[in-house]
Amino acid sequence: MSENHTRSPAPCTERVVGGTTVVGLHGEIDLFAAPPLTARLDELTAGPRPDLVLDLRGVSFIDCSGLGVLCRARNRVLARDGRLRLVTRSAGFLRILRHTGLRDAFEVHSRLSGALANVPWPGAVPVPAAG
Repeated sequence: MSENHTRSPAPCTERVVGGTTVVGLHGEIDLFAAPPLTARLDELTAGPRPDLVLDLRGVSFIDCSGLGVLCRARNRVLARDGRLRLVTRSAGFLRILRHTGLRDAFEVHSRLSGALANVPWPGAVPVPAAG
């Protein structure tokens, strides 16, 4: 009996709030969802000074491929003098960020309103690209 491992990528919604693009992610961000999500985030971070919020509150699972997507988006945003924020309430996801040494690499908020507040974040050095 063979398993069918093809499925739809993690669904996302997009909206612009006061010049900031808010991308709401849902479901799993894994090996299958990473390529199309990377392509879309590359589009959103292609211009100068991208201002992006990734709302991860609807994400049920993230693996190392998903972390790679987030790191790539972060590095592209920083290289273009932009700003990237993550929104999550997941203690498990925050634990993953801590254990991988990425907690201080991202501006993380527990509420969307906090991420949309116009308060500058000092930033950090780029995270090395995965594999």
